[in-house]
Amino acid sequence: MSISATEVRFDDHTMWVSLTDGRTLGVPLAWFPRLLRATPAERAQCEISPMGLHWEALDEDISIAGLLVGRGDQTQKPSKVA
Repeated sequence: MSISATEVRFDDHTMWVSLTDGRTLGVPLAWFPRLLRATPAERAQCEISPMGLHWEALDEDISIAGLLVGRGDQTQKPSKVA
């Protein structure tokens, strides 16, 4: 059975994703810089699909599978450690 999102909501620091299996994930907005910088109105424009979450205006896509394994924004290059 595939797990998908049923609802997405936000507070000042966290994205809350309700799942079809009854769980709710709390994900730090710091993991997703585009969402962190977005206005509440922009965040509210989330499209939920079986695979994940999409914000057209923000060019942001988040997979539920990625959230379940604790993966944040994959578009940012890791910092080099000296």
